Amino acid sequence: KGVIYKLDPTDGTILHTIQAPSDCPRGLAFDGKSLWSIDNCSDEIVQFDPSDGTTIRSFPSPAHDPQGIAWDGKYLWVCDRAMNELYMVDPQSGCVIIITDSPGPFPLGLGFDGKNLWNGDYQLKKIYKLKVRDGELFRRTNEMVSKVTYTHLATNFGPGKVKTLDIHFAVGSPRDNQEIVKETKYLPAVTDFKTDKWGQKTAHWHVENIAAGQKNEVQATTVIKTWDVRYFIYPEQCGSLDDIPGEIRGVLLADNDKYNLNNPVIQSAVKKIVGNEKNPYWIARKIYNYLIDNMYYEMVGGWNTAPTVLERGNGSCSEYTFVYIALCRAAGLPARYVGSVAQRGEKSAMDDVFHRWAEVYLPGFGWIPVDPSGGDEALPRGQADSFGALSNRFFITTQSSGGSETLQWNYNSNTFWTTEPQTYIVTEYFADWEPGESN
Repeated sequence: KGVIYKLDPTDGTILHTIQAPSDCPRGLAFDGKSLWSIDNCSDEIVQFDPSDGTTIRSFPSPAHDPQGIAWDGKYLWVCDRAMNELYMVDPQSGCVIIITDSPGPFPLGLGFDGKNLWNGDYQLKKIYKLKVRDGELFRRTNEMVSKVTYTHLATNFGPGKVKTLDIHFAVGSPRDNQEIVKETKYLPAVTDFKTDKWGQKTAHWHVENIAAGQKNEVQATTVIKTWDVRYFIYPEQCGSLDDIPGEIRGVLLADNDKYNLNNPVIQSAVKKIVGNEKNPYWIARKIYNYLIDNMYYEMVGGWNTAPTVLERGNGSCSEYTFVYIALCRAAGLPARYVGSVAQRGEKSAMDDVFHRWAEVYLPGFGWIPVDPSGGDEALPRGQADSFGALSNRFFITTQSSGGSETLQWNYNSNTFWTTEPQTYIVTEYFADWEPGESN
């Protein structure tokens, strides 16, 4: 292990010597009582006693190549060379609260002067003075323009006819992560547009008398501009649950059959997870952390209610979302869901899986994305990347509390039909992505 020296800054006299608490310490920070270091070999943040080096506690570093640590009076800051990022870390839980890019390509060492962070960069041989807070709510990067074509096919396999077919496509709208570049083109022309009780607009087609063996196809093509979005949320600025507007609390704390808020499983879990916590950010984050620790992703088919999924311990993105919303609402924190089509790795790609996640309302910040299934990662940085952040590969079409008269519990699209006896109808829906032009 290394050695840590306490020096007199006036002449360099060694005043005290202790063994470092780990094998590969990178940087030191002092919180007024304890010392903190970050270990590059074990990838741990270590709090220890400055008098004799006794470890008080440790927790995982945000990522795999930590190179510096600082204390700003409330939070720890860590830099990581491999990720080229800086992290604001809660000293109690080890949660990464804020992720931001480092100013250079090889961050090495951090310090805090009482107002600003200082970061050295090994590759550029520069030292950067950084604002800890600049008032930005979020930052958009990695702009991408895409043409997204959503297709719905309904095939009548007979033997009778389909008497009526009603198809609803969710209409996407501008959000922090996306803009609509060109007005959506619908083929064939829509019958009309509907707006459900949650304010979600849908394009609606009504078709009658589809004979056996016939296929009905409708499409919507939208040119969109999307960004990676990262929100900068400081828990102490989130106020209290009492600061949430009444019109939001009244609607988005409501119960229904998917959430089942009064079920003993939900109530017991909320008491265990939230306890006496009053801060809206930490209510949302503790529930998020609990699902990461106690559930795993698995598409088992169908959608079960929140209590069933929580007891089972696994579920799809939709089921994770229902559980998260139920726990938040049971704790008094408004929550809803959004649904999207997703680009699957290539600029030209097809998506027939789609994705859904939650949004919570944090006073002072508004609606914040939370993806509990996406955050099921081992490292704190990976977990934080799905709390208050979005990728540019998502086109959000749907915003809802559930149980819509048009989309029901679906997102992106929904279908209703009536048929003659014993008639078999099959529906398919998928989205094609390809590079788009902004002009």
